Amino acid sequence: MRKVLCVEPVIFIYIFASALTSPLVQQFIYRRLWEEEYNSTFVSDSNVTYCEQNKSSPTYIKQKKVQEKTSVFNMQLDLTGAVPSLIVATVIVANGDRQGRKRSLVLPSTGALIANVGLAAISYFSFSLSVLFAVAFITGLFGSIATFLGGGFAYIADLCHDEKQKTTRIAVVDLIFGVVSGLAGLSSGYFLRGIGFTWTFVTASLLHVINIIYIAFFLEDTVGLSESQHQSPESCKELLRETFSGVYMLFKTSPYKKRILIIVLLFTFMTYLFTMVGGSSLFTLYELDEPLCWNEVYIGYGAAAFTSVSLTSFLGVFLFSKCLKDIYIVFIGIFSYIGGMVMAAFAKTTLLMFLVRVPSLFCFMPIPVLRSMLSKVVLTGEQGAVFACIACLEVVTGTISLSVFNILYAATVAWFSGFSFLLSAGLCLIPLAVLCWLLCTSWNGEDLALLVPEEVSSIESADS
Repeated sequence: MRKVLCVEPVIFIYIFASALTSPLVQQFIYRRLWEEEYNSTFVSDSNVTYCEQNKSSPTYIKQKKVQEKTSVFNMQLDLTGAVPSLIVATVIVANGDRQGRKRSLVLPSTGALIANVGLAAISYFSFSLSVLFAVAFITGLFGSIATFLGGGFAYIADLCHDEKQKTTRIAVVDLIFGVVSGLAGLSSGYFLRGIGFTWTFVTASLLHVINIIYIAFFLEDTVGLSESQHQSPESCKELLRETFSGVYMLFKTSPYKKRILIIVLLFTFMTYLFTMVGGSSLFTLYELDEPLCWNEVYIGYGAAAFTSVSLTSFLGVFLFSKCLKDIYIVFIGIFSYIGGMVMAAFAKTTLLMFLVRVPSLFCFMPIPVLRSMLSKVVLTGEQGAVFACIACLEVVTGTISLSVFNILYAATVAWFSGFSFLLSAGLCLIPLAVLCWLLCTSWNGEDLALLVPEEVSSIESADS
């Protein structure tokens, strides 16, 4: 059977299935906690969900308690799956340089399949919400989305022989991520209203089955495996050395200047991801609460609005890369995100909440550009190691960010629900300061932020 070097369908299906169920999981938890608090069925009509806006009403107080409980529950759930996925992402993606990229794609897909089957069972049989913690832990053992994206971006980097194509090619994957997430978010409300939680989770499970079949039987690996690479290590010590050697050697053998550049870029990536993941993760809860009181269809519309943001961010990367250096594109993206979060903090009407996406048009640009900058700095045989670092940071940063912002939202929702958005915007000053330091710092006349592979090679030769 002839195999293909086309990983985009895999990314499309995985992201669509994940984005289809992600807002539903939050709504499922919210509704179950609502029913436990009120001891009655959750009410929703064609326009808005039922929520009390009279602050002196006892119902309003209970409503805020549901918001707080849901936020804390989501935080605990994220922590449960984060620890195992952190280890798996580091091991699997880093070993991809020697053992191939396909396992970093098929394992998370299998974990996602198990998660959706578990969610369908919890919904259908009305199991306790505590079962979700077991589902999250098992999903984490299979690597979750961090392993999948780490393997996917490493796969794309393997296919880019021209270094100048990496920024655009990686931006295309992020475009797919954003557009498909938006389409899935838009569909999620109609899926929920049409077939309910259970069958929506079943539909996502079937999509993951298709993905696993495609990866296993139709996708060709970009890394050739020799017979020696198939052999098992002789001892546990050798297994551990082989597992972490890629990441370790990336920093051990690299010249000092290259190590500093990698660390600085990783830190910038981590701090921006922290603010963006934390701030955007609160949108569903914020929209469910008063005064917006959105229902599942409106929440789907809101998620779909990010489709335009992903598209404009991709177009921004494509056009700006022709006339601006990478670091300036990152600057534009961060300022775009700050504008959107400040506006979201004071959005009290449906129209204004949708218009939040206007200043956020380029907020996704820093992520693919920083990935590309990191990929350009390292050698061909170090792609898996650097994307393993990125995947590891995504798990750690995403988990800490979700935990911090969910706890913060629970503590501040009663007096100012938009405070978390303002904090998210303010924290963007950290990556901005790091980027300014990069612009002001140069070695041997070369600005670190503007290094390309040829310059990196020359520096390595000079240092050695």
